Amino acid sequence: MLTQKQHDLLIFIDKRLKKNSISPSYDEMKDALGLASKSGIHRLITALEERGFIARLPHRARALEILRLPGQDAPLAKEAPLAQDTPKAANDSISVPLVGKIAAGVPIAALEQSGPRISIPDGMIGRGDHFALEVEGESMIGAGILDGDIAVIREAKTARNNQIVVAYVVDDEEATLKRLYKTADGIELIAENPDFPTRTYGPDQVEVQGVLVGLIRKY
Repeated sequence: MLTQKQHDLLIFIDKRLKKNSISPSYDEMKDALGLASKSGIHRLITALEERGFIARLPHRARALEILRLPGQDAPLAKEAPLAQDTPKAANDSISVPLVGKIAAGVPIAALEQSGPRISIPDGMIGRGDHFALEVEGESMIGAGILDGDIAVIREAKTARNNQIVVAYVVDDEEATLKRLYKTADGIELIAENPDFPTRTYGPDQVEVQGVLVGLIRKY
């Protein structure tokens, strides 16, 4: 059973998606429900996701999908996906989606739209789903990550301390590439450049969307 706030948010998201096929922003959801902060919306969305009412679409910072509505036992019917996945190439490479830019600096919007696919050496990635992002900024140069590099990311919702991750900052609705460190007080996103400060967030203000597994660089 949903709480009243969870029910109201689900109905609001469903109406917006049916109207223009675009998920409402956290600010719009906050205002619609009369909440004081976006962190409350984050908790409601997480609860709806855990109960199987909504799903967050991968590679997108603000994309939600309604799976079922109150009173529906089964998920909503979905169209069968088109057979467009690129098969594994004969030259030992795998194609993954290049989904946009990611900031190695002050967070910028990322993962908004799927882009072209890019070939990745088979040995660079292991199991799981992967995607690629173009790095923008210089805050991670100490880790050998330069502006213009292509970061290869394994999709993940958790990470170990000191791993370099794609971190989605909930309140800003933006993503960044940083080294992750969890403390008793929250989560630190650490730059690898002394010109950029470490940023500290509450435990519910940052979502891990993936872990860095490789880099591609053009000369």
